[in-house]
Amino acid sequence: MIRSVVKGSGSALPQRVVTNDELAQRIDTSDEWIRERTGITQRYIAGEGETTASLAIEAARAALADAGIDAKQVDLIVLGTATPNRTFPATATQVQHALGCDGGAAFDVAAVCSGFIYALGTADSMIRTGMARCALVIGAETFSRILDWEDRATCVLFGDGAGAIVLAAEETTEEERGVLATRLHAAGEHGDLLFVDGGPSTTGTVGHVRMRGREVFRHAVVNLAQVLEEVLAVADYDAADIDWVVPHQANLRILEATARKLSLPLEKIVITVDRHANTSAASVPLAFDEARRDGRLKSGDLVMLEAMGGGFTWGASLIRL
Repeated sequence: MIRSVVKGSGSALPQRVVTNDELAQRIDTSDEWIRERTGITQRYIAGEGETTASLAIEAARAALADAGIDAKQVDLIVLGTATPNRTFPATATQVQHALGCDGGAAFDVAAVCSGFIYALGTADSMIRTGMARCALVIGAETFSRILDWEDRATCVLFGDGAGAIVLAAEETTEEERGVLATRLHAAGEHGDLLFVDGGPSTTGTVGHVRMRGREVFRHAVVNLAQVLEEVLAVADYDAADIDWVVPHQANLRILEATARKLSLPLEKIVITVDRHANTSAASVPLAFDEARRDGRLKSGDLVMLEAMGGGFTWGASLIRL
């Protein structure tokens, strides 16, 4: 069978680091308050000239270099983002042009924090059906551009960054590597719990992030545990078979609660939220790339990726490296 195999990964972060103490000088908060509720100690914030596209391009180039694949071999780019450079054209087309791989398909996916998982599922489906042979799957955000910096409940949570993986079509057997199973979900009735209060068709403005944190937390723990169990059942594995979980880095408490629900040791969870904060669609590929490069994720490992975001959207993907 044809499977989508991970060939390489890359990531990019803005130059500027903003600590909790620095935020405490601007708004009514403290390092202790943020750490206790989120586990976050710092985040990266995009500066002048740093955009979703520029971060995505940097991450994509690093992923291609890691994979040893020329950009001209890429015939598909799927980019998850809630903060595109423009309303249109898709930021993915800017990445495509910058890399010099014009001609294949390139488009954005809007599923907020689940954007990378949605993009991965889309690219995997296109590879399995023969519509593509080599794909760049990217999550990239400049979430700082849609934050209300007077709202301490939201502005302390987010950061900017990008991550990318290269997927290539390979003939594999059931036991060999590749994307084994992906499941995606959405529940639009909860759209008022995490949203942006603007848009081109409504206010004509970009708007700011608004969130009801307690309700989001409750849904996240339940939905993520359920989708992980669903993907395991489809792929015919147990939670004990997982070598690593690479989750969306929203909040340390959510990561701990999800691990408990699945009876997984916290040592099996890749955690970067303390340094990256919540980078929305970029958080999963950022964490994935860091864990690959520091040697935690190795060839042959069974890795679960999962995320939940505004909409609500959520999903998970099981991959054999």
